[in-house]
Amino acid sequence: MNAKKLQAIGIVLGVALFVATGLLILTGTDRPPPASAPSLRSVSTASTASLRQLSDTFAEVAEHIKPCVVSVHSEKVTKFRQPDWSSPFGDDSPFRWFFQDPRNPRSPQPRERQFRQQGLGSGIVIDRDGDILTNYHVVKDVDEISVTLADKRTFKAEIVGTDPKTDLAVIKIKDKVARDLPAAELGDSDSLRVGDWVLAVGAPFGYEQTVTAGIVSAKGRTNVLEPEMYQDFIQTDAAINPGNSGGPLVDLHGKVIGINTAIATSVGQYAGVGFAIPINMVRDIMPTLIKGGKISRGMLGVIIQDIDDDLAKQFNLPNSQGVLVAQVNKDSAAEKAGLKVGEVILRYNGKKAEGVRQLRNMVAATAPGAKVEIVLLRNGKERTVTAQIGELATEKGEAGTGEEGGENETTSDFGLTVAPLTPDSAKQYGYEKEEGVLVTAVEQGSPAADAGLQVGDLITEVARQKVAGVDEYRDALAKAKGKDSVLMLIKHEGTSRFVIVKLK
Repeated sequence: MNAKKLQAIGIVLGVALFVATGLLILTGTDRPPPASAPSLRSVSTASTASLRQLSDTFAEVAEHIKPCVVSVHSEKVTKFRQPDWSSPFGDDSPFRWFFQDPRNPRSPQPRERQFRQQGLGSGIVIDRDGDILTNYHVVKDVDEISVTLADKRTFKAEIVGTDPKTDLAVIKIKDKVARDLPAAELGDSDSLRVGDWVLAVGAPFGYEQTVTAGIVSAKGRTNVLEPEMYQDFIQTDAAINPGNSGGPLVDLHGKVIGINTAIATSVGQYAGVGFAIPINMVRDIMPTLIKGGKISRGMLGVIIQDIDDDLAKQFNLPNSQGVLVAQVNKDSAAEKAGLKVGEVILRYNGKKAEGVRQLRNMVAATAPGAKVEIVLLRNGKERTVTAQIGELATEKGEAGTGEEGGENETTSDFGLTVAPLTPDSAKQYGYEKEEGVLVTAVEQGSPAADAGLQVGDLITEVARQKVAGVDEYRDALAKAKGKDSVLMLIKHEGTSRFVIVKLK
């Protein structure tokens, strides 16, 4: 290739490079500049001030109460005998060596073994003497107890007082108590409001010194534990799990307002509903527990029941407020004060009787021998009586069951069969010195069954008329003929209650 052709090619390439460079520059000039990334604004201090204040309060309360909270370690020793290793084929069998204890083949006798079962709960130090409040079920039937403080110090402890009826116990540090042992301050659970913030502290699943927060979800909860227990629980959604039992529920002042006791769950752990014993209930019996004394409770001597709309209609009551007297025990404080079956207790010692559980708790909390004023509704008019409260005695056992004899009376409209009360049946069911007719059969799905009647019940009144036998039972039903329901007074295992049996 000659020099002229090379020169021409060079000129063409140069021009092309020049044009391409110009186009790139022009394109870059026309393209808008890239948008700059937006800067993140910091969260306003003003908008978080109240939350920061609440967070600081939680932290201060936790710091204040945690030194007073202990983990309660318990141990129970269960003894059992090791099975006999002797051969089922006989001592002369060649297989006997496979069935003998390899540790002592010449002695196939069973040996005693021990199994140590360990438990964990929580507690709260209530004084500088080393007394600690916890749940009864945390220390029930255990052989050894120790407590671990927030600073990891561990002490042996012993039970000094228990009250199974409220699931409360006081244990005490056995070793020499440190002079710097912190003690919690008790608050006022009556002043709590639904919606108030609370903190629960304890050792859920063994994680010691755990703090959870929530609110008071409800007050005055009953039917959480066994019916014979005294219950007035604070309900909270602060997380409570196994191991929290016996630990404190505290308010935003760091004061103990409850003892965490139970949860409502179908899976055995936290499901959003926990219960704590109100500290005011604890305060009434705590001094006695610290001294190792016996808890004495007041007794009025009545069987009472809640009032629904149907009962209010039967008794011509203006509303369903108060509790209905279904039985007055002989020689009781109630009988001496003049209370009668069918009356309504409106107020007890100045407080409204809002339901059976609440009134039962108030009476139990009254010291035996104390005099109280009771406001009753009798025949539509209020009346005030004074009762001197007795002492609650040991509860009776359950009555037995058995077959009944005598002339039966069947009421087909109710699906109910009754018989006279004979000496044998009275003794069998515990109805000595009682009058009435005995329920011997209840048809499934009948009005009587819907009302809760069952075999062994004693009917003592029908339509407010006393019933001593089958003839009176028939007469009372005849007088109630034409009504859509009949009111009956029933006794079951020593306890009376009114029931309404509705006709088909």
